[in-house]
Amino acid sequence: MAFLSMTSSTPRVLFLVSLVVALAMAAGAAETAAESGRRPIHLHFYMHDITGGPGQTAVQVVKGPGPPHPVMPGSHFGDTTVFDDALTEGPGGVSSSRLLGRAQGTYTLASLREPVLSVVMTVVLTGGGGGGGGAYNGSTIAVVGRDDVSASVRELAVVGGTGAFRGATGHVLWRTARMESRDHMVLELDVYATVPAASPPPPPRAFAPAGLNDVSLE
Repeated sequence: MAFLSMTSSTPRVLFLVSLVVALAMAAGAAETAAESGRRPIHLHFYMHDITGGPGQTAVQVVKGPGPPHPVMPGSHFGDTTVFDDALTEGPGGVSSSRLLGRAQGTYTLASLREPVLSVVMTVVLTGGGGGGGGAYNGSTIAVVGRDDVSASVRELAVVGGTGAFRGATGHVLWRTARMESRDHMVLELDVYATVPAASPPPPPRAFAPAGLNDVSLE
């Protein structure tokens, strides 16, 4: 998000520890899901939040009436941005990496003293390819949560979905991958969730081979 460039990153070791813990939790969740009649899913992609310049995908729609933020210069409590960000296979933009879908929603500066955003978004998958085909085309996942941008890894909640992800529940691990420019933030998202076993599964090889690592049903 645009606000991330205004904060310092925490040590890389914290991310590694968090990732190990998350993978262990995901493995346990997979076993529990199998026992409860639910099917685990794992999605991985990069989100491009561009707040200005060519290809802008995020626009501030509310200038918060609250006081200036103490740790985020130029921002105010209540600032709200609406976004329609590209989701790609790799960290490069759509010109160099395959488009897998869009992340559409809002984020609001929701803390008076901390660099915390309240995020509400829908992940819309297209399955890759310029023609919009693919078994995941139109399937969605709903994500909400607290994004503390001072943390190296943030966890948000999966609260629902449609299509191949109907009835999804779980969490998203969310981290800043890199800054392409002052206005272009690249975020890396890992979605760990389960869906009811009765949800419509995608056919085998829903993506072309290169895309199989980005969306997998484990």
